[in-house]
Amino acid sequence: MAKATDLQIKDATCAFEPIVFRTPLKFGDRVQKTAILVNVDVAVESRDGKHKAQGYGSMPLGNLWAWPSTVCSPEQTEAAMKTFVEEIVHLALICTEYGHPIDIVYHLAGEYPHLAKTLAARLKMPEALPELAQLVAASALDAALHDAFGRMHQLSSYDVLGKKYMTFDLSEYLDKSFAGEYLDKYTTRAPAEKLALYHLVGAVDPLTPADVEQKVGDGLPEHLGEWIAKDQLTHLKIKLKGNDAAWDRARILGVDKVATGASPGTQWRYSLDFNEQCQSAEEVLALLNFLKSDHPSIFDRIDYIEQPTHRDLAAHAIPMHEVAKLKPIVIDESLVDFDALVAARDLGYSGVAIKACKGQTESLLLAAAAQKFGMFLCVQDLTCPGASFLHSASLASHLPGITAVEGNGRQYSPGANKLWARDFPDVFNVREGSIKTASLGGPGLGF
Repeated sequence: MAKATDLQIKDATCAFEPIVFRTPLKFGDRVQKTAILVNVDVAVESRDGKHKAQGYGSMPLGNLWAWPSTVCSPEQTEAAMKTFVEEIVHLALICTEYGHPIDIVYHLAGEYPHLAKTLAARLKMPEALPELAQLVAASALDAALHDAFGRMHQLSSYDVLGKKYMTFDLSEYLDKSFAGEYLDKYTTRAPAEKLALYHLVGAVDPLTPADVEQKVGDGLPEHLGEWIAKDQLTHLKIKLKGNDAAWDRARILGVDKVATGASPGTQWRYSLDFNEQCQSAEEVLALLNFLKSDHPSIFDRIDYIEQPTHRDLAAHAIPMHEVAKLKPIVIDESLVDFDALVAARDLGYSGVAIKACKGQTESLLLAAAAQKFGMFLCVQDLTCPGASFLHSASLASHLPGITAVEGNGRQYSPGANKLWARDFPDVFNVREGSIKTASLGGPGLGF
């Protein structure tokens, strides 16, 4: 049904901002030293012509994570994703549709697979952008539209998710069990006052002074012990190899030794991330059972396990029911749409990892589905700095039950935080292991 509150895109532009990491970030079999920020600006107008607004979205391109190709080089995947961004911004420019951002993004996304194929042919690439890479490339535009829609109504983007503003109920995007329901049921109107911050312990990050081979010398912590002292951390996300059980065991014990030694009175919480490197559920079970029997205090500190096996669930349909009996196990790289969530749930996954880099639209829809299905919910990061971290933190602060958010841009790309941190110091300055998010309730995405 047509609504006067609907928006139409009047203009859209994109720009790319290079970032150099202060230290390398290793995840899985990949090491990242640089990043590209995608920044998108949109101008919109209401159907009745009475309201106009600007919207802004920013997100790392994340090609190493979103497109770990075995046949294309990182330089090729980065270049292809940048071109894809430009193409979808052009699609937005020629889109004449009026609607809620959910509808416009939902319909634009219908063009992404075809665009990915034609782009691969044009660039003479051996494979097209996978679905996850498409979502990540489109996420800045998606964010900008949600931001603009909220600003057009001078409301938070989370205040325009009900029947008054949305064109359809959730059954249009998910399944018939969501008939009569809208996203306002699965989000909060006001942001949480604060969130604990999950600090990333990368696979090559030094834990102690003895592990520091060469100091960065920029005044920031050089190893985990110093990060704990500086930010009074309480939550650690531990990157593991997944294909080296002895190393993984030693790494967890090493991290716990540093954490409990640096802050023995802290109620530590951990998450374990294998970055798809395990070949079976038995490998995860062996690690968890080892911790449960030999180091029960560490086992008790583990909040959840991130997707340990390959993202292609069709080709690697590995049941996770036994793992889920021990700890929540969340789908991450595989989570690209509702069908993927259902498939993962059938395989025994008991939770989902929401990431702003997959798009505000998809994040909201999948967070709603996870809540309805009674699944564990967490919000994670793609080393998001500046506005992209504010977006991620705002999303986390508006999802019921979320008490922590991952945020490692301050570790690897702090320079990109500086301008935004001046206006939102409480979000970027960690105190007692947490960030204050109460300020993220402004118009649009909240900042």
